[in-house]
Amino acid sequence: MFINRPFWQKMIFDAWSERNIIWLMGIRRVGKTSLCKSLENIEYFDCESPRVRQLLIDPEGFLESKQDTYITLDEIHRLDNPSELLKLAADHYPRVKIIATGSSTLGASAKFKDTLTGRKNEIWLPPMLFQDMELFGNTDIRHRFLFGGLPSFFTAQQLPEKYFQEWIDAFWAKDIQDIFSVGKRFAFQKFTELLLANSGGLFEATRYSVSCEVSRQTIANYLDVLEETFVVHVIRPFSTHRPTEIVMAPKVYGFDTGFVCHAKGISELRAEDVGFMWEHCVLNEIQGQLQTRSIQYWRDRAGHEIDFILRNKKDNSITAIECKFFTHQDDSAMAALAKNFKAFRRLYPQGNNFVVANNIDTSIKRQYEELSIFFVSPGDLIAELIKAKIG
Repeated sequence: MFINRPFWQKMIFDAWSERNIIWLMGIRRVGKTSLCKSLENIEYFDCESPRVRQLLIDPEGFLESKQDTYITLDEIHRLDNPSELLKLAADHYPRVKIIATGSSTLGASAKFKDTLTGRKNEIWLPPMLFQDMELFGNTDIRHRFLFGGLPSFFTAQQLPEKYFQEWIDAFWAKDIQDIFSVGKRFAFQKFTELLLANSGGLFEATRYSVSCEVSRQTIANYLDVLEETFVVHVIRPFSTHRPTEIVMAPKVYGFDTGFVCHAKGISELRAEDVGFMWEHCVLNEIQGQLQTRSIQYWRDRAGHEIDFILRNKKDNSITAIECKFFTHQDDSAMAALAKNFKAFRRLYPQGNNFVVANNIDTSIKRQYEELSIFFVSPGDLIAELIKAKIG
């Protein structure tokens, strides 16, 4: 039995209305296979199966037999030349609708000799969004923080401690060794675990090169691989190179709160953990709903900081977003919160300011002298971003 996920199903069929090839990407066990199998009237082919790989040796014959058919090619990177089949389908078989899945961006793998520019639509499936939680029968946000957003982890009755390490081992065996040239397993896995344990912090390559006993260039290469496979998200600083701003050091977020908790050794949430986990979930929500990685943060040398910055390239306005699990409405707390926005808006006056919180049902607008701040739920934040055509 597969759970219907209307948001994602609609996104797939909307993408098919534009192009006949969809690249569905996302980390291992995020639910790509289940999502594909939940689609009506779709034929499923697992490319890890030798029988399926044998069937696809003659791509033209295969595609000719699938006219007016919806098909899934799961784990397509297991084919010897996956881009050949997809390119052939895009150019000569427009009546065959294909959704191909993989655990990385299409251009990340050397197996893809052609990245199908202009021939495909991409859909990124992240860990569960807030709206997915209700479909999976649990709206407890603290459960989401601790168990994470991979469906099989989220629906577990007890914290699936051993599955976290099993996932990391499978990630190395099936996603890294098969696709990338990464030599040292110990160094790579240690780097991955250290990044997850330090999720949300500023990244400095030398610190990790010493701990992992590899060069700074190797660390940079590892980070690229982890970003391409969606295991981490590199959030770079927003600036116009002003002398008062932080302009170089990126922040690196782990892909999932459950894995971050596991790496940090957290088996029970403390009061100081929830704000940090909420920030991760809001980032996941923006990325998934808007299908964008064009998210930055801002910090100046005086210590003022904004969690997330999004630029609207059409009108050059800049949206500033702060994440607070609980917002306190007393004047002193609000004034402290407003200080960061005021510092930012002195440099970049055009754009909206949002505080996205878990304890807000109805959006409200507060005024601090000439500064307006909107206090919103995640759903209302996304609605506002979509209305402004950001992403």
